[in-house]
Amino acid sequence: MTLRPRRSALYMPASNSRAIEKARGLPCEVVILDLEDAVAPEAKDEARANAVAAARSGGFGDRELVIRINALGTPWAEADLAAVVASGADAILAPKVSDAETVARYHAALAGAPAATGFWAMIETTRAIFRLDAIAAAMASRPGCLVLGTNDLAKEMGARLTVERTPFLGMMALAVAAARSHGLGILDGVYNAIDDIAGLERQCAEAKLYGFDGKTLIHPRQIDPANRSFSPGEADIAWARAAIAAFDAPENAGRGAVRVGGEMVERLHLGPARAILAMAERRPAADATG
Repeated sequence: MTLRPRRSALYMPASNSRAIEKARGLPCEVVILDLEDAVAPEAKDEARANAVAAARSGGFGDRELVIRINALGTPWAEADLAAVVASGADAILAPKVSDAETVARYHAALAGAPAATGFWAMIETTRAIFRLDAIAAAMASRPGCLVLGTNDLAKEMGARLTVERTPFLGMMALAVAAARSHGLGILDGVYNAIDDIAGLERQCAEAKLYGFDGKTLIHPRQIDPANRSFSPGEADIAWARAAIAAFDAPENAGRGAVRVGGEMVERLHLGPARAILAMAERRPAADATG
């Protein structure tokens, strides 16, 4: 499965029309219009209308447009689902998805949406951590993505959310493994200290090491650091080119592994090598400022 580039996914409160308009010109690769945490109860209806209007009017270029709804069981969930199904948004993001049964309920509600409409799930409860594989498997019928909600996880666990995120590292690895085993994308949780770019870059580097596609963000100033962090570096590009060239050499035809520099590279590494070059060569509309 080919995953779309999602180095930077910016949450924007859908109650703020000016913020939505600004998002059309920001260099993020995903815009998440939020109807949930960022919107006060009295503004929920207005936010929903704004999000639907934005999705229908378009203008987001290559950016994926995702709408995060309010969770099942809340007073707004039914109206949110009905609106998103008809909106033309690229995906719905559901909060607090804790089991496969909840995924099935959302998929049933999305039955009338186009097949290309994605279903994304927030992994932000302790219950979900022990059901990651089942959740990911249940999502496989639509384009999907797991999104870590580390703030909610920290609150539920009573854990301290530091730059290092030591209490969450095992969960991060398990979430990536679950996503990849079922062909899903996966995004890291937000970094709350919007003025601490060094801390953000540290978390991005860690998430890239673990295999995340990108990071969810809460402020536009975090976009460029995330895009840089999740882009392949010169060493990555050089390795990818060398690996592809080695397997393309006539003398290596039919070989399952070849030596590239000081390491053995197997044919299974050709896919990741090509993905690195595709990312390096890509310059989407989202990388421009307008």
